[in-house]
Amino acid sequence: MSDTSGSQSEITIACIQMEPIVGAKQANVAKSLEWIGQAALDGARLIVLPELANSGYVFRDRAEAFALAEEVPTGETTAAWVEAARRHDVYIVAGIAERAGTTLYNAAVLLGPSGYIGTFRKMHLWAAENLFFEPGDLGFPVFKTPIGRLGIAICYDSWFHETFRLQALQGADIVCVPTNWVPIPGQEPGRPAMANILHQAAAHTNSMFIACADRVGTEREQLFEGQSVIVSCTGWFVAGPASRDREEIIYGRVDLADARRKRNWNEFNQVLRDRRTDVYDEMLGSEIKRGWY
Repeated sequence: MSDTSGSQSEITIACIQMEPIVGAKQANVAKSLEWIGQAALDGARLIVLPELANSGYVFRDRAEAFALAEEVPTGETTAAWVEAARRHDVYIVAGIAERAGTTLYNAAVLLGPSGYIGTFRKMHLWAAENLFFEPGDLGFPVFKTPIGRLGIAICYDSWFHETFRLQALQGADIVCVPTNWVPIPGQEPGRPAMANILHQAAAHTNSMFIACADRVGTEREQLFEGQSVIVSCTGWFVAGPASRDREEIIYGRVDLADARRKRNWNEFNQVLRDRRTDVYDEMLGSEIKRGWY
């Protein structure tokens, strides 16, 4: 694959579906670097890793979570991923256990060829995460990069439509989602992950691309869903769903400018413009500043 032809906003996205092992941080990072190298070799320019890709997910207690967490961006994991981004000339979004003083966050870092770009901290904590982490305090930043405007969400954040709407209103072309999806109550065996349906709807109703990198495996009796996907701004899959149980990379070739260019569905309708902001607040009552959309 190559990014030298076509539109300047056309890129290959890779979602790495891997199985981190809780507590095996060095091995997890080493594996992630191998997968990043393979994705870059295959032409990917934007690479997404799962939630808590360096530490694993099912912590026994806060002490274990704290021991596995690192400061961002000065920690060893971020440094290793930064070096990989520089070496391969790629952008990386990866989930990490972040330590800020004595506070822990379920976070994701955005890194590029020039180094560290920014951090997103998970806003909506799921289940036992509430015992280890604090809710995110950085809002929903949209990062302006040479490949486009990038937003980030983590797993349970995607169950709240505000997550994607607030990033769309700031002009995000794509939201990258490091995630650890688990089966949903009432889900029959073999049914597609509920998350796939949610992300198709979010991509369609906000006219943005969404790239979800899930994990696989069973960790301390918790099964994970796999089924990583890359969704077009039209709401249809560009790549995936991946398998439920295999480590693999899915690739999607997209033109990120389509998120803006194709937002007009016909001569009458544009999904963000048509909002009834005379009835409800344009920015959902948040202090986030309107961006280009």
